[in-house]
Amino acid sequence: METTNKLKDINEVLEFLYQEFPQCFKQKDGIKPLKVGIFKDIAERIEGSEKVSKTQVRQALRKYTSNWRYLEAVTKSEFRIDLDGNEGEKVEQEHIDHAQKALEESRAKMAKRKKQQRPRQDSDSKNFKKKPAHANKGADKNASASKATKAAPAKRSGKIEPLPATEVKVNNKVKVKLGQALVNAVITEVNKDDVHVELVTGMQVKTKADSLYTV
Repeated sequence: METTNKLKDINEVLEFLYQEFPQCFKQKDGIKPLKVGIFKDIAERIEGSEKVSKTQVRQALRKYTSNWRYLEAVTKSEFRIDLDGNEGEKVEQEHIDHAQKALEESRAKMAKRKKQQRPRQDSDSKNFKKKPAHANKGADKNASASKATKAAPAKRSGKIEPLPATEVKVNNKVKVKLGQALVNAVITEVNKDDVHVELVTGMQVKTKADSLYTV
């Protein structure tokens, strides 16, 4: 029953410290290096508290002092502060060097994690992202033709007629010749001799007007 009202999440414990000692603990702006031995001061102030335990305070302090903003504050501030925000002892060079090293190591680990994640994210992006029209060259057309042919066989009985020049307009439905196949598509852009179409598969292809046929 004694622990019923105690906070469970470390972020909640940090929020408790922000509210209980606003002159000392800051979330973003105004962060200053903490007095050496400040845990003992906090323990005395919260003695008998039903919200947090000493163990939780230790964990919260560990998270607070390993934050990049705090480490930067250690390297830039001249004095440490107590629970009431009063300046105390000077920040020793040894502590500045330690904070700088910890900051560099933390940033290096973060950069390494991002670098390891990037290839997978880039791969997923390439798999799902539609290719822009200007990036589709001969090889892309052949690949598009293969996929589009499976999705929408376009050949059918009857005569296939070339698309009249007057019908080469945006949003018109056409058949486009890709390799030996005719694939259903919609004209999305007309730029002089180049015509951009969107295949039924969703792929974008750049072609010529003489490769377009009536539906």
